[in-house]
Amino acid sequence: MSGLILILLCAPTVYSDTHTLRYYYTGISAPGSGLPEFSIVGYVDDREITNYNSDSGTEQPKVQWMEKVEPGYWERETHIAKRTEPEFQHDVKTAMRRFNQTEGFHSYQVMYGCELRDDGSILGYEQHGYDGTDFLYLDTRTWTYIPTMAQAQITTEKINSPEIQAGKNCKHYLENECIEALKKYVKYGREDLERRVRPEVKVSGQEGDGILTLHCQAYGFHPKPVDVKWMKNGVDDLPTYQTTHVLPNPDGTYQIRVTAEVIPKEGDSYSCYVDHSSLGEEPLLVKWEPAKPSSWVIPVVLVVVVIALLGVGIGGFLLYRKKKQDYKATSTSENSSDWSDNAAKA
Repeated sequence: MSGLILILLCAPTVYSDTHTLRYYYTGISAPGSGLPEFSIVGYVDDREITNYNSDSGTEQPKVQWMEKVEPGYWERETHIAKRTEPEFQHDVKTAMRRFNQTEGFHSYQVMYGCELRDDGSILGYEQHGYDGTDFLYLDTRTWTYIPTMAQAQITTEKINSPEIQAGKNCKHYLENECIEALKKYVKYGREDLERRVRPEVKVSGQEGDGILTLHCQAYGFHPKPVDVKWMKNGVDDLPTYQTTHVLPNPDGTYQIRVTAEVIPKEGDSYSCYVDHSSLGEEPLLVKWEPAKPSSWVIPVVLVVVVIALLGVGIGGFLLYRKKKQDYKATSTSENSSDWSDNAAKA
């Protein structure tokens, strides 16, 4: 389902115990595609905590600490999910009509959630998407829905109408119920969610055609938020670089790789800057150094040179000896021939 997930609206900062609760609802138009017709996935921070889909028909915990919820929680959430499922099937068909579509694979998604920052401030958000493209979103300044394409205009007019006022209802949920639920879930999983593991950092570089390509890999860290970048001469002076997404490791930690290309100049130094909540107030600064010959290289070179010189000397001696022997053999042969001739004449 990862290809269908909407892009997150907000990302927590590196230094914080900021926490988020997010839910992703997805409805699809094509039964038999291999995907559930309807699904709900819940996350606290980057941990999947709950999952419902139309194939299983039940809301289920995805982490052990979510089993601490009150009795009846999973039955209640399953009932809500089953009630929501036909609504999303209707939303998919409605969106297809807006786009004059009658068949094919299509998806309608809603992502909503709340954020509790380490300074106590809160944030709520809701975004709708159709076929992976923004459809409409909730403006939390006015608590009204804003269309992002013409096909969403009818829908936003309806849910913003005085009779429905969906934005105000959502405001109450996001600022109250969502935050209270987030606090409760964080309490259950605090040991897991707030554990701190320092990143390991490796740097490397390759030169070619006058370009120095620098690589910095930070790995084995937790939690997920991290700031990694290349710096020149101790200042943030490398605005252009490539970075991978923060990727998960099998052990629950994360990794990221950042690459920069520079034109090396004499006297310049390059360092990889890594900032993570496990480091406190002291980010890592790992300097890249050009590769130097190892200590064993010079002795090996000397041995090779000595062997080569010995080889040349021995080869020269053998060649000299061979030539000398050839010379003696030739002289003896000539003298014998002369003696035979003289003897014959006698």
